[in-house]
Parts: sequence; C-alpha cells; structure tokens
Amino acid sequence: MKQNTEHAVEEFVERLGLVAQADGLPRIAGRIMGFLVIHGGPYSFSELAEHLKVSRGSISSNTRLLESLGVIERITRPGERQDYFQMRPHPYMELVRGLQSRLNKARQVVADAQRKLPEDWSDAQTRLAELGDFYSRLVDSTEMMVSSGKPAKFK
Repeated sequence: MKQNTEHAVEEFVERLGLVAQADGLPRIAGRIMGFLVIHGGPYSFSELAEHLKVSRGSISSNTRLLESLGVIERITRPGERQDYFQMRPHPYMELVRGLQSRLNKARQVVADAQRKLPEDWSDAQTRLAELGDFYSRLVDSTEMMVSSGKPAKFK
C-alpha cells in the first residue's frame, strides 16, 4: 500500500474510533468497524489484534458488541478452530433499526412525563410537547429510510 493510502486508512480507522466513542461506544469498537469497512474480511482475533495493536481480550469483547449491534458477523472456516470476523451484508440498516428503538424509548419517556405532570404546568408541558415532536420526527425519518429501500445498497 502506498504511504499516502496507508496513512488515509489509519486516519479513517482512528477517526471512526473517536466517532464511536462520542456515541458512547468503546473506541476500539469503532476502530474494528473502521478496519473491517476498509479491508472487508474475514480476519481472526489475532489478526485484528495485530493490525490494531490491541489485546485479544479487547478484540473479543468489542467484536461481541459489534455482533450484537448487527454490524459484523462471526464465521468459521472448515477444519479451523479459530473464529473470523467480517462486515455483515447491509450492516448500516441494523444501526438505523437500533437508533429507531432508542428514539422510540425516548419518545415514550416524554409521553409518560406528559401524562404524569399536571396540565397546569403549562411551560413544562409545552417543552415536553416540543421534545416529543422532535423524537417523533426523528422516528418518522428513520422509518422512511427503512421502508423506502432507497438506496438499494442500504437495505
């Protein structure tokens, strides 16, 4: 790989780690995802640990996390005892579905608060209504994304 290309790949992997961390995930989970987005796979625990310069234990816990999010999948090769990891087909739609679930929970929290607070708390009720509308619009936009099938790569 050319030096500029190698640097661009390393930078992407590191920056996706920071994005994941900003979203409340471990940085290494984002780095694993970034590595697999660029290189595909499959890669073993050892190969991922070597490329990313982290422990196998860290790879183990973070690959399990990414599996649970529907982003990567574990595969085996005939005759080998080792597990390998690669990106799942259409992994980003799973991320959207997870986002939908979290947004629906947040919307429900707001609706519960609106029901429980007295109506004469009009300022609070107004702010809750605005927050509820915000979450509803986000849910609607993710539902459109999931149901539209556009673009085809985002199934």
